[in-house]
Amino acid sequence: MSITTAVRERLTTLCKKRGLTIHALAHISGVHPSTVKGIVNGANQAPGIVTLKKLCDGLDISICEFFDAEVFRNLEREIE
Repeated sequence: MSITTAVRERLTTLCKKRGLTIHALAHISGVHPSTVKGIVNGANQAPGIVTLKKLCDGLDISICEFFDAEVFRNLEREIE
C-alpha cells in the first residue's frame, strides 16, 4: 500500500468512527473542503504535513496518533 492510500484510509476510518462527513472535518479543521475531498478521493497525492496536522487537530488527535495505525505498518517503498 502506498502512503497516499494509507492516509486516505486513515482519514476515512477516523471520520466514520466519529460520525463526521468530509465537509464537517474540513470545517472543524480549518482546511478548505476541496482540499480534504482531494486527499480522500486521491486527487491530492501529496498532502502537506501542515494540512495533516490541522486535520489531526480537528479530529482531536496528535499527529503521532494519526500515524500509529496498522495501515501504516507495511507501506511500500516509495523509492527504488
